[in-house]
Amino acid sequence: MDTKDAKILDGGYCNSKTTYSRFVTREVYVGDIPMGGNNPIRIQSMTTVDTMDTIGSVEQTIRMVNAGCEYVRITAPSIKEAENLALIKRELRLRGYQVPLVADIHFTPNAAEVAARIVEKVRINPGNYADKKKFDQIDYTDSAYQAELERIYKKFAPLVNICKEYGTAMRIGTNHGSLSDRIMSRYGDTPEGMVESALEFMRICEDLNFYNLTVSMKSSNPQVMVRAYRLLVEKMVNEGMNYPLHLGVTEAGDGEDGRIKSAVGIGTLLEDGLGDTVRVSLTEEPEKEAPVAIALVNRYKKRQIITQASPARQIINISGTTTTTAYVSNEVNAFIGGSLVPRIVVDISRENLKDPYILHAVGYRYDALNDKYHMGDQSVDFVYLGKNLPSFALPGNLKVLYDYETWQNLVDKANKHPVFTLKEYVDAASRDASLNIIRLSNDDLLTDTFSRLQIDKTTVIVVETNHEHGMADQRQFFNNMQAIGVYPPVIIKRSYDPASFAGPVGAFMNPEEPISKIQLYAATDLGALLVDGLGSGVWIDSSATPIEHIASISFGILQATRSRISKTEYISCPSCGRTLFDLQETTQMIRSRTSHLKGLKIGIMGCIVNGPGEMADADYGYVGAGPDKITLYRGKEVVKKNVSAAKALDELIEIIKNDGLWVEETEAMENN
Repeated sequence: MDTKDAKILDGGYCNSKTTYSRFVTREVYVGDIPMGGNNPIRIQSMTTVDTMDTIGSVEQTIRMVNAGCEYVRITAPSIKEAENLALIKRELRLRGYQVPLVADIHFTPNAAEVAARIVEKVRINPGNYADKKKFDQIDYTDSAYQAELERIYKKFAPLVNICKEYGTAMRIGTNHGSLSDRIMSRYGDTPEGMVESALEFMRICEDLNFYNLTVSMKSSNPQVMVRAYRLLVEKMVNEGMNYPLHLGVTEAGDGEDGRIKSAVGIGTLLEDGLGDTVRVSLTEEPEKEAPVAIALVNRYKKRQIITQASPARQIINISGTTTTTAYVSNEVNAFIGGSLVPRIVVDISRENLKDPYILHAVGYRYDALNDKYHMGDQSVDFVYLGKNLPSFALPGNLKVLYDYETWQNLVDKANKHPVFTLKEYVDAASRDASLNIIRLSNDDLLTDTFSRLQIDKTTVIVVETNHEHGMADQRQFFNNMQAIGVYPPVIIKRSYDPASFAGPVGAFMNPEEPISKIQLYAATDLGALLVDGLGSGVWIDSSATPIEHIASISFGILQATRSRISKTEYISCPSCGRTLFDLQETTQMIRSRTSHLKGLKIGIMGCIVNGPGEMADADYGYVGAGPDKITLYRGKEVVKKNVSAAKALDELIEIIKNDGLWVEETEAMENN
C-alpha cells in the first residue's frame, strides 16, 4: 500500500495530492463482484419490505438492480429471516439475477451464522453484535476491559470461521449512535470511539487470518462521519491495514435535505479519494437511492479519466503543506467573518428586476399593501446584480453587490457594495468605506498584482476556481492565505456549467425531479470545506438553476454542515424490513406540523433497532415499538412508551411544549 500521500487533516487522513487519486485498498470479493483495489466504486442499497415476504423482497431487489445497485442488503434480525434469505436468493437466481446479497445483522450472532452460509456478505455492528448497549455508565479497569474483549472474541470467532469456510465477505459497520456501553465509557460519544469499536473486531479477524473485510463509520452528522472515516484510515495505515471503505450518512432523511446531507458526508470523503462502495440512505423507495449514489460516484470516474488523459495542472501551494486547519477570519462590517454564521450570496442579475416579487425566491416576501418586505429564517444575505439596476426599492437589510464600474456610478451607495477583480481593486480610485469584495483564485496568489494588494478591515474575498479538482484547489487557497498571514473573510464560490447537469440523472429544470446534480455537486464542493471550518460564506452560480433552488440548496448545505441552522432537522431512517410503520408518510406528517421549529432535531425511526442509538444526535425521537405502538424520546431518554400511533404526534408536540421549545406557526411567521 502506497501511503506516502497520507496527511493529517483534522486528526485523520487527507489525500495530499494536487490531482485526484484514490486511496488504494485491498481487493475484496463479494460474490463475483470485487470491490476495493482498482475496481470501480460500487453502488448498493437496502430493501425495505419484510424479509419474510419472499416475492416482495425479490421484486424490490430487481427494481434496485435495474436502478444501478451492484450489491443489495437485506435485514436479518432473527434466524427465521436469515433462513429465508435462501429462498430470496434462489428466486433471484431463477429470474436471472446474480446480484450479491448482504445480510444486515443486529444483536443476533446465531442469525449471522446462518446468513453467512447463504449470502455473499454479512454486515455486523460491533456496537451491538457481541457487545451490549443498555445506556449504562460503567468504569472499566484495564483488566475488566480486557476480559470483555476476550468474551467478544469467543462470541465473534464462530462467525469469522464460517465466513472463511464459505468465502463470505463481512462488513464491520460502526454507527455513531450505537456504540456499546464499554466503548462509550472509555472513549465517549466520539469518532475515536467509533474507530476503536471497529478496530477491535478487525484485529480479531486478522488474528483468525480472515481478511475478506470492509468497514464503515456511519453517522447522521456529516461532520462526525467525516472525522471518523479520516481517523479510521489513519489508524489502519498505522496498523498495516487497508480494507475497503463503505461510505454512507445514516438516517439522512428525504428530498433535498437527504440528498444534500448525504453529499456533504460522502462527497467530502470521495474528494479525498476515500470510498470503495457507496450507499445513500434516503427515507424513500430504495430504488431512488442508487441514482443519487451513481451521480456522486460518476463525477470521480470522469475526474480520474481527465487526470490520466492530460498532464495535471498543479495546485498552487505557497504554504508548502497540505495540512489544513480551520480558518478563523477577521470580522468585517459586523456582518461577515469572525464568529458570525456563514453568509449566502445569490446572483439575481438575470431575473426581472422590475418586479419586487422576485425577491420572494431568496427569502424576502413583498407586502404590496404596506410596501415593505418580510424576512424569514431563510432570507439570503447578499444579492448580486452585476451591471443591472432594479426599478424598485430593495429591502434595507439586504446587502446588494454590483460590479465595480456600475457601483462607482451609483448615486445612493447605502447598503450597496462593489465587487472587484484583483486588478480593479489594486488600481481603484475609490473604494467602499465598509465592505469591498475582491474576486481571487488560488493562482492569483503568485502574481505581481496580488503582491500589491493591501488587505484591510473592509476586505472580503470571493475565492473562485476553474480547476478540475476544485475543492482541493480552494482548500489549498485557505492554507496559502494562512501562510501569507492574512485573514479576510472568504466567500467560497463555485460555478456550474448547465451542460454538466444534462442527462437522465441530474436534469434540474423540473422542480419535481427526484435527483439534482447541482444539489450533490454544490453540497460536496462547498460542504467539504465548511465541515473543516473553512469559509465565511457561499455563492453557488448556475444559470440553469432557478434562484429559489440555489437559495434553498445554500441554506441546506449550511444546515448539513452545522454551520448555520435555519430550519428543523429530521433524522429519519431509510426504512427496512424491520420498519413498523410507513416511514415516508409518517415523516411527512411530522414535518407538516413541526417544520417551523427552527434548530430542533427530530429523529423518526422505524423500529427499536434504529431507535435511541441511531438518532443519538436528535433532540426528540419518534420510534416504532410494535404494530401501532410508538415510543417517544427526549434525547436518549424514553418519555412515553407504547403510545398509539394515532395519538403519538400530538403527544410528541405536548412534550416539546412542556419543555418550553414549542412556537406556534403563526407566531414564527410573525417573528419573521
